[in-house]
Amino acid sequence: MEPTPIKASCPDCRLSELCLPYGLQRDEVKQLATIVKNQRLLQFDDFLYLLGEECRCLYAVKSGSFRSFIANGDGLEQTIGFYLPGEIMGLDALQHDRFSCSTIALETSTVCEVPLSRLNSLCNEIPGLQMQMMRILGKEIASDHDTIVLLGHRTAIERVATFLLMLSQRYAALGFSSTTFNLSMRRQDIANFLGLTIETVSRQLAELSKQGIITVKQRIIKINDLPSLKTIVNPCAGQQLTTA
Repeated sequence: MEPTPIKASCPDCRLSELCLPYGLQRDEVKQLATIVKNQRLLQFDDFLYLLGEECRCLYAVKSGSFRSFIANGDGLEQTIGFYLPGEIMGLDALQHDRFSCSTIALETSTVCEVPLSRLNSLCNEIPGLQMQMMRILGKEIASDHDTIVLLGHRTAIERVATFLLMLSQRYAALGFSSTTFNLSMRRQDIANFLGLTIETVSRQLAELSKQGIITVKQRIIKINDLPSLKTIVNPCAGQQLTTA
């Protein structure tokens, strides 16, 4: 049996401070809610969209998490990012109206669909919404910069520590614990994103655990010593991470 769609309700959504409604007046948020389609449910490994598909909507993560990746002709995948609740997916399609990557659900997840045609019209009516779109695009660019820094000239333990710290900051922004969270992504996805092998990622997590900095229990990560984790990152970061 197909699940009953859940009606989107932007004015009352706890993610509104992270998503498109941020900075809008309540009446403007209600106006935005009129164009947001009902939440769409996806199960583990369901595709939200595929590389090359025409983009008609942007997608806001309501619950769960997603992975974006590019696959070459041989089927080899390169993970390019992970998305958590409140984050917007599909921005890569704004240039050519087609998605430049594929995105898949990492667990049972829901998204709110925002039709591009109606969003463009509404941006003309609500200046604050246009500013919010600029902020979201700027955040996406900053996130790309963080990824470049993350992968450039860093040791394996620095990459893993930075990845955990980024997740810590993003979960904190959601109002969740910054020190205890679930890794919804598989080890192989993390390794692929970080440019490491699965064995190396496992070794570095084990090393951080041995030092008492983190505790790993299956997919649950508990950061026991956040200052020490930041100390591993700081020598190679040199600036405040902007991914949140």
